[in-house]
Amino acid sequence: MICDNCGHRNAPGTAFCTSCEAFLNWEEPETPQAPVPAPVPVPPPAPAPAPAPVPAPTPVHPSPPFTPPPAPAPAVAPRRPDETTEPVPGPEAHPVPSPGPPITPPPAPPVATVRCPNCRTENAADRTLCIHCALLLDPGPAPELPPPWWRRIFRRRPRRAPLAGARPRRRLWRRPSLALPLTLILVAALVWFGLPHLSGLLGFAKKETGSPESVPPSAFRSSSRAPGHPAGAAFDGFNNRYWAPKNVGAGVGEYVECDFDQPVRVMKLIVFPGTSAKADEFLTQARPEKITVVLTSADGRKVSKRIRLKDQAGPQTFDVVGAETVRARLTTDEVYGAGNGRRLAIAEIEFFGRRS
Repeated sequence: MICDNCGHRNAPGTAFCTSCEAFLNWEEPETPQAPVPAPVPVPPPAPAPAPAPVPAPTPVHPSPPFTPPPAPAPAVAPRRPDETTEPVPGPEAHPVPSPGPPITPPPAPPVATVRCPNCRTENAADRTLCIHCALLLDPGPAPELPPPWWRRIFRRRPRRAPLAGARPRRRLWRRPSLALPLTLILVAALVWFGLPHLSGLLGFAKKETGSPESVPPSAFRSSSRAPGHPAGAAFDGFNNRYWAPKNVGAGVGEYVECDFDQPVRVMKLIVFPGTSAKADEFLTQARPEKITVVLTSADGRKVSKRIRLKDQAGPQTFDVVGAETVRARLTTDEVYGAGNGRRLAIAEIEFFGRRS
């Protein structure tokens, strides 16, 4: 049976085309009828002689005439909507052709497939991801293998990101890194060789980071002194007694000096200007405005710093640092409230630091 849609040959009796699945005809194709010859005229027969008279038969009861049964209606095959009604020819007019050998359709071409490199599942050639594990069927060229772990100890490279859709494999066991053992060995060696010097290091750290303490001097001197106001009055720990120079006036260039019985590391300096820390007694004499501080170490090195004081009663703190200090001198450069018979006055001077 030949399909009217695609021309494919199908086996006899097939209802739908095996190629395009179109509906085939239900009835056999019509074959052309053979022409019927025209009848030949026959001459009329000659008249026969008259027959002899025959006696009439005895009348009998007549029987009804025989009527043949009606022929069955021919089977009508279903037709398509566009077909017209035509009489179905009988079997004499359309002889049934003898069936030929069955027609075998050609085999379908093999379908191309792609095997998943991860789960080995067959996939269609036009797929990108596996239907089983959803990984890329063609991930591209394999990534470059990293160098061995012993070569990556001192050479760190940026880790390559995995390709899109690729799932990196997780390692159940990581190779030990050589950096950790080397670090432990180095720490052990430092502890072993540093134990004898540990106490000295702790003492040095305490001196550098600990809070300073008061370091009073052991000897006192001054450029001059007024009666009842010696240089020691500025280092005796009381702020209601003061040192004053001999001459009345501004006292520029006058100084007080002290010595330490052993070298000290000076870190801070506290000065009480005027005659007292009380406000009502503070303004009775002149007060220092600028002072130059010179710290002398045991080896003769000197550290100089100029400080500026506020004209107010009470202590004023300054950061003055000197290592191995054995002597300190404070020289007055400028003053507040000089004149009218007043003298320069310093109530108290205190040093803070640590002894060597």
